[in-house]
Amino acid sequence: MRRLLALPAIALCWAVLGPTHVTDVPPPLAIHSGRYADGRALEVVGDLTRARTVVVLVPGVDTTAANFDTGLGGVQRRAPAWQARQLAAAIDRPDVVVVAWLGYDPPEGVRLAAVREDRAAAGALALRAFVARLPGDRIVLVGHSYGSTVIGRAAPRLDARVTDLVALGSPGMGVDRAADLHTTARVWAGTAATDWTRRLPGARLLGAGHGTHPADPSFGALALPVDGVDGHDGYFMPGTPTLTALAALSRGEA
Repeated sequence: MRRLLALPAIALCWAVLGPTHVTDVPPPLAIHSGRYADGRALEVVGDLTRARTVVVLVPGVDTTAANFDTGLGGVQRRAPAWQARQLAAAIDRPDVVVVAWLGYDPPEGVRLAAVREDRAAAGALALRAFVARLPGDRIVLVGHSYGSTVIGRAAPRLDARVTDLVALGSPGMGVDRAADLHTTARVWAGTAATDWTRRLPGARLLGAGHGTHPADPSFGALALPVDGVDGHDGYFMPGTPTLTALAALSRGEA
């Protein structure tokens, strides 16, 4: 009887602390704006035929095709399509195109799937395939929240044109140091003082957690300014130093 009672506890520990498993990876998205029935979505801001630099935004937890344009809970600044348009306007260059990419299945809420990296591992495979098909000479990847975990998992085998990886409001990129990403790209990070991800433990235990917070100086990322950014979803608000810095970085001025 005791052995039987122990089984649920063992199963729970294995689910939380067991090895990462790559979930099913969907076929690559076509490189044009679209919203899809399977929950994926893409927004291209700019003319890809003129692109020399492509900036790809990777959103995080609870993002779906249904809220891709309106934002989680109807809060517009949470909407990846809106964020892409704000960044494109700040960049203001016809040869720099911004793409909001929801080509993976993010976790639903801050639950077990968000604590683990199974979804991030699958997303990383999809992201690598997508990036390899992009035009241009230079690619910048910007991950918000769990999207930065996806970028971290993708980092070691990304297209050589990827010059910069950016983690905003990140719970972790799956490693303890930027050097552990094994990438030649520069790594940038910023987390606002009022961002709730600061309260998450910056650690990994077997399959749980995402490692050191990228904004922690010990991680070794280049710092993005976040003064005045409000909460977890304010990084793309017009007038913020983070948006200004992202625009400069995207133009190749940083």
